[in-house]
Amino acid sequence: MLYTYKELRCKYKADKTIKKMLDNESIFKIERGIYSDNKYVNYLDVINFKYPKAVFTLDSAFYYHNLTDVIPQKNVLAIKRDSAKYIDSKVRFVSYSDKYFDLGKATMVVDGVKIQIYDKERILIELIRNRNTYGFDYYKEIINNYRELKNELNMEKLFHYISKFPFEEHLYDIIMKEVF
Repeated sequence: MLYTYKELRCKYKADKTIKKMLDNESIFKIERGIYSDNKYVNYLDVINFKYPKAVFTLDSAFYYHNLTDVIPQKNVLAIKRDSAKYIDSKVRFVSYSDKYFDLGKATMVVDGVKIQIYDKERILIELIRNRNTYGFDYYKEIINNYRELKNELNMEKLFHYISKFPFEEHLYDIIMKEVF
């Protein structure tokens, strides 16, 4: 289980006790301000702990949905536009307005950790919206994987999502040309 320093202070009352427990390896410092009763913690657990309202998107979602075998350099998390701004060397943040933030939010178990992630239909739209930021080979790999699973996509959900975005006709045309 993960704890903040503040939670440890409430539980053990004194800094001396916490230091002793760290020395005895009863608890372990995972990173600044985060502690655990296990020595090894999956980093996805740490991300969930630090950013409980964030949603995995873009490169991270492509990888976790098996649409690419390229491991992202940083985890990409979506946050609400009015959220506090975070700085984390292992995470890249993308902010969405409230109107789009919950659209397509789902849960998935990755390496035994339950994470919030956008579903395949939503990240297809994000791929198309951000296609100019990706290299040609990377983009084509993901599009080709979408073509292979096009019969598994929920078309009703996809069309519903498209209708929420500006330039919906343009998005629809590109998705139909590229995937179907």
